[in-house]
Amino acid sequence: METKTTSLWETNQKMYILYCTIAGFISVWAISGLLVLVDYISGTPSGTFFAVIGLSLGINDPATAQFVGLGLHLLTGTVAGNIYGQVSLFWRKFAPNRYQHGIKTGLMVGLALWIILFVPLASFGIQPKLDSFLTSAPNQYIFAISSHFQGLYPVIILGSLAFHLLYGSLLGFLAGRMTELGTFVGGKKPIL
Repeated sequence: METKTTSLWETNQKMYILYCTIAGFISVWAISGLLVLVDYISGTPSGTFFAVIGLSLGINDPATAQFVGLGLHLLTGTVAGNIYGQVSLFWRKFAPNRYQHGIKTGLMVGLALWIILFVPLASFGIQPKLDSFLTSAPNQYIFAISSHFQGLYPVIILGSLAFHLLYGSLLGFLAGRMTELGTFVGGKKPIL
């Protein structure tokens, strides 16, 4: 078994950054789709999650705020995948050399994103901005969004943990499976 792992490591180590970046991009699109579904289920306008990101940056136009929020969300997920690949180059035990191992390390990436990025941004940036809109919103749309999220901070924090873990497991699975298949390096027989 060690021979297969060593062989995979030697053959694909240069590809980890590409695999993980692509996996991050695909995973963040999947999570973005689920977030739009959450908007639909909760009865908020489609794209509300992304609009909140843009609104917290001071963009008062709802459509522009949604596009900026979506763009930043996609960029963050893709860059997180890239960093995962870079760490994999230097820390062999972290590398997604099989999809099972990729899921485990991907979950660590998702948890790290939640702890390092989401919780501080939500706690010290987005939620205070939404709270300030309750007293001085620039327009009715922004007031309605801030009113909708009033008192939901604990639900959002816990729900986002689930979404970050889902992102991480999908990221690790895809990166590990691309490594197993030798994607972009002439291909190999799948390791099943």
